Amino acid sequence: MTASMIVTFRIAAVALAAPLLLTGCIASTAANLVTAPVRVASKGFDMATTSQSESDEKRGRELRHREERLGRLQREYDKHTKQCMRGDEESCDAARNEYGELQDLRATIPAAPR
Repeated sequence: MTASMIVTFRIAAVALAAPLLLTGCIASTAANLVTAPVRVASKGFDMATTSQSESDEKRGRELRHREERLGRLQREYDKHTKQCMRGDEESCDAARNEYGELQDLRATIPAAPR
């Protein structure tokens, strides 16, 4: 066999094998194209809806933030009440405002189970 015959043989082998090798790629690409609209639609639906666990997590996070705010506000109220009893009028005003905010905030926090 000559060198040109070997090259020709290799080219022929690649040409014959190419359709067999590429059918997997083509089938895979076709399958991806066919299923793409379904995947996109389901992804959009998942993003548009909130699961029960996500909703529970969000509610818990909001409740925790309100409880933290209540704690900070209670400490400020206690501090201003003490200063008010010492005669500081500005602290009396601040304590009154904080008391009203405390009452409003307490109404949004559910009672602890007994």
